[in-house]
Amino acid sequence: MGGTTMDGTKRQRRGDTRQRIQDVALELFAEQGYEKTSLREIAERLDVTKAALYYHFKTKEEILVSIFEDLTRPMDELIEWGRAQPHHLETKQEVLRRYSEALAGAAPLFRFMQENQATIRELSIGNQFKDRMLQMREIIRDPDASLTDQVRCVSALFTMHAGMFLLHEVDGDPEDKRKAVLEVAIDLVTQAHAGTRTTRAS
Repeated sequence: MGGTTMDGTKRQRRGDTRQRIQDVALELFAEQGYEKTSLREIAERLDVTKAALYYHFKTKEEILVSIFEDLTRPMDELIEWGRAQPHHLETKQEVLRRYSEALAGAAPLFRFMQENQATIRELSIGNQFKDRMLQMREIIRDPDASLTDQVRCVSALFTMHAGMFLLHEVDGDPEDKRKAVLEVAIDLVTQAHAGTRTTRAS
């Protein structure tokens, strides 16, 4: 039984190292660009040997893909949840609320993606991200709505993504900015829902 505890502790510690590698790698990628960063530099900043780094990741791409998978897992869970819900306004509002939190959690990754678009295009994660966006769009959009209302729904998603980048330069508390962006996105979806109801009634 003691062995299990030790093993559990060891596993936990290993998990922490993996996350430290991801955090430091993302910092370096953001500072000097993905292409210019080497595994050796990541190891140096972590103050570990390159062999210790190799134990977890063999390449920079492996580190980046693991960061992407970990930070976007809440989005995958959200998409799965959203697809199983009825296509009601309340569902869409809740999806946007949860999406707002998932985006906030993945903010460093989004900044990296914004600044390293060529790299993202070359790696598989660019297409995976596009797929997630399309799936989110299908949950938020009502295919029977007028074109204007469909644009409103898609704009709600764009608003949330734009808010990640554009408001980065605006002074203010990050949580206040997140709530402001979410409020605008929810307004758009609510307006679209009202427009759809009016269209159906007439």
